[in-house]
Amino acid sequence: MAGLKKKAQISVYLEPDTMDMLAHYAAQRDQSMSLIAQAAIASFLSPDSAERQEAALARRLGQIGRRLSRLERDLGISTEAFATFIRFWLATTPALPEPAARAARAKVSERYSAYTTALGRRLAKGPQLRQEIAEDVAGPEKDGGGRS
Repeated sequence: MAGLKKKAQISVYLEPDTMDMLAHYAAQRDQSMSLIAQAAIASFLSPDSAERQEAALARRLGQIGRRLSRLERDLGISTEAFATFIRFWLATTPALPEPAARAARAKVSERYSAYTTALGRRLAKGPQLRQEIAEDVAGPEKDGGGRS
């Protein structure tokens, strides 16, 4: 027992908000503030702390990369869906005769306003199209009604 060294005591000055965070963190984990501070100092001073920080940064960059890939995929789906709709609409909608075309142009502002209002409501509360597509595709498999 003669080889055991006694822990040394130090005094540190912490900002009030840092002290509050330390106290809260220690209380959440049911540990002493001294133990949490000791672990934090040891982590900060350890030679592999730079490697751990680099690994954490690499994980975060990986997450960001995956999110960007999903966004790129979703944008591609949206673009293709819109282009397909436009092609279909142009192929199936006949041109209006001139008197009807003038009347339609007069209604454009009113109809566009109704469209933007409906779009705003949909974006605010409704499920997103990409969620509906995934549900529609996965739906038959979940119900057991899928085709072989």
